[in-house]
Amino acid sequence: MSSVLDEVVDGVEPAPGILSLMESTRPAFLLSIDVGTSGVRASLFDEHGAETMSHQGSRRNEGALSDLGEFDPDTLVDEVVATIDDLFASSLVDSDQIQFIAISTFWHSLVGVDAGGSPTTPLLSWADTRAAHVARELRPSLDEAEIHARTGCRFHASYWPAKLLWIRNEWPERFAATRQWLGFGEYLCLRLFGETTASISLASATGLFNQRACDWDWELIRAIDISSDTLPAIDDATRPRLTQRFARRWPALATAQLALIVGDGATNNIGAGCSTKDNIALMVGTSGAMRVVFAGGPPDDLPLALWSYRATRTRVAVGGALSDGGGLWRWLRDSLNLSDHENLESQLAELEPDSHGLTIMPFWSGERSTGWAPDARGGIFGLKQETQPLEILRATLEAIAYRFALIARALESIAPNASIVASGNALRSSPAWIQIIADVLGRPIALGNTAEASVRGAALLALEAVGKIASIEEVAVSIAEVFDPDMTRHARYREGLARQEELYDRLFG
Repeated sequence: MSSVLDEVVDGVEPAPGILSLMESTRPAFLLSIDVGTSGVRASLFDEHGAETMSHQGSRRNEGALSDLGEFDPDTLVDEVVATIDDLFASSLVDSDQIQFIAISTFWHSLVGVDAGGSPTTPLLSWADTRAAHVARELRPSLDEAEIHARTGCRFHASYWPAKLLWIRNEWPERFAATRQWLGFGEYLCLRLFGETTASISLASATGLFNQRACDWDWELIRAIDISSDTLPAIDDATRPRLTQRFARRWPALATAQLALIVGDGATNNIGAGCSTKDNIALMVGTSGAMRVVFAGGPPDDLPLALWSYRATRTRVAVGGALSDGGGLWRWLRDSLNLSDHENLESQLAELEPDSHGLTIMPFWSGERSTGWAPDARGGIFGLKQETQPLEILRATLEAIAYRFALIARALESIAPNASIVASGNALRSSPAWIQIIADVLGRPIALGNTAEASVRGAALLALEAVGKIASIEEVAVSIAEVFDPDMTRHARYREGLARQEELYDRLFG
């Protein structure tokens, strides 16, 4: 399979349309790139944080997340390159204007590379649950509570400790051939900038990072017997430029420096205006999360239900994540033949809360927060012959809302009485689901106006880092709509949540 990266070599002209870029009437200062599990977006911003141009890359089938939770890393890099190509092909940019590049990408991924930088493994994402049994086996051999306090991470298949041990056991030849372990962010930087230095933000979500020391957790690394020289250096100070081949491909970026690379959970919060303890971000895309980002260090007493990572050296992100969110919503609509159902949204809204008699474990992709059960799987309980597909869909949306309620309960000790701001395409396309979550939580939920919060958040963090804006907290975000809870429905949902918790305890203990 030919690669976009292989189309430009020494002496070959950039792709058609790239050389013809002319001076823009809307100056661009920074390119922001967001790489998510469901797609890639590239946007140009001026020095004040206003977006001037944006392009959503098309998801190539071969780059999509596999059933095993894997990506082909080079195909994903190709997708990033093609998205930047398309952005510049459709915009007029002065080649002297763009000074910085910011990247937001998903946390927790892992890929091995050999001495020449070629992949030795697929890119394993957070959705790869094959290491679940390894995570379970780590718990009796190491003090999980102590390690959680240091690293901010439980033992789970989504994190590096279990993934690395699984690779060593299942793919010994690939493990032996690996000279360095990288996340996708570092692999992308290797291909575009020729460097593999890890950012504090990306390293902090591996499960091998000491949140207080802002360095690898060498005690844990020794305990699981991983060679220290296979881990990338951690450094946020370097500002590399593109390799020569990509500088020629994109003349507008020829002198641009990489300002930062950050985990997309943190950038989503910041782009949604949730960068203090006053606001909790609720995001539902392919997966789901509730997070609070704030200045300072990690909490002294982190609830076991939650994780804690670094957004930057001076800010932390604390929250919980669900492996099933919008991806499960789409799967059910397709599987139940509801995708083309007319008036689906209004019919969902008309159903009475918890009226279906169903209790659902929404763990099709496994569980992360709040129980971190390595072997949790999905289940629908209480089905009857008269149960309708629409009721199953409604019950699932409620079930996911119950999991958010448990995260919100745990976050009370970190950000008491905080407002909740919603983002993500899954919620934006379903006001009925936002209302369900508001009713389950018994709290108002504000829907932000920012459609693509992660790409905006990366841009704002970069502009702050290079001194163009004083603080990200000073950038206001407008609200599109506020969904107030119906407290009568909230009372009914409390019964449904209690029923789900009881079944969870019986199944997963």
